[in-house]
Amino acid sequence: MPALDRQILAERVATVERHLGRVAERLPARADELRPVTDASDAVILHLWQAVQVVIDLAVALCVQRNHGTPSSYADAFDRLAVAGELDRALAMRLAKAAGFRNLIAHAYERVDMARVHEAASSGPADLRAFMRQARDLVG
Repeated sequence: MPALDRQILAERVATVERHLGRVAERLPARADELRPVTDASDAVILHLWQAVQVVIDLAVALCVQRNHGTPSSYADAFDRLAVAGELDRALAMRLAKAAGFRNLIAHAYERVDMARVHEAASSGPADLRAFMRQARDLVG
């Protein structure tokens, strides 16, 4: 990824918002309405996964660009930013869980708990947006 600048970050923010919009469009109101291997669950999972991946990529890029070292894992990227005082510790911990959720989706789709997907799709977007706001403050 090239060095982060405001234009690249704006493009990534737009990408995350587009994915989160699709999640919101397809997410049923209740967890028991989200059924596996349906158009709705496929759309929710795919777009949430993509939004989380963009946030992870940005976290890794920020670690490198701001001289916090190369993270050893996706969760480590958020931890390094928190240790450096550039990301709220509680938010970093929730984003590390989002990275774990991303890994679960990437490697075990057929065994994904739809209640967990619904919870992540309901509460996770606020954390992704919070990260994007903090990233904006870090990119000069």
